[in-house]
Amino acid sequence: MSDLIPIFPLQQVVLFPRVRCPLHIFETRYRQMALDALASDERIGMVTIRPEQSSSTAGDPPIFDVGCEGRIVQSERLPDGRYNIVLLGARRFRILDEPSRPEARLYRSARVEYLDDPLAGNETERLSGLLDRCLDLLAQLLEEQVPGARQQLQERLFCGNDRAAVVNTVCQLIELPPPEKQGLLEAEGVLGRSQALVDLLEFRQAERSGGAPTPPRSVH
Repeated sequence: MSDLIPIFPLQQVVLFPRVRCPLHIFETRYRQMALDALASDERIGMVTIRPEQSSSTAGDPPIFDVGCEGRIVQSERLPDGRYNIVLLGARRFRILDEPSRPEARLYRSARVEYLDDPLAGNETERLSGLLDRCLDLLAQLLEEQVPGARQQLQERLFCGNDRAAVVNTVCQLIELPPPEKQGLLEAEGVLGRSQALVDLLEFRQAERSGGAPTPPRSVH
């Protein structure tokens, strides 16, 4: 079953399910989008502009087909009409088409189908192992700048979160080029996303240690 939602294309933001994302809305078209969303069901579809269009966001640049629906959980309208909002990632989607828009509406919308993030009961042990490996690699990469990084990661990421939410949080917070984050968003299910994240971190670790890294597997 398809659904029609407003879409918000950005160059550097990839939203993941169950992760919060603060946004400052200043362009006229997206002020209108925020106003309309707040007056209805508070949903916005976050999508990423394809890298070949990263030099400009004017017009309707090409975007990746897979994005993430966000729900506005906090909002502040500033005196000049700009907005500060916080989106909570809800569910991934794939764009089916973009219907033509009425002249009065400045922002884009898309007809989408929602994508599951399956995790079978017998996959939880493997997920735990992948997440432990992920945090080990992340701590190694951060240790030079952040002493005790492993403990801090454990304390911050596992506070009240299940392991699937932790995987998505790491995917959103880690510094990676947008196309690599987009690949993580497109990975099939939480387990596939965890494996893709470990592959990327192992690649970065091998690069830093001066080895000959094997390129991570593409999940686009």
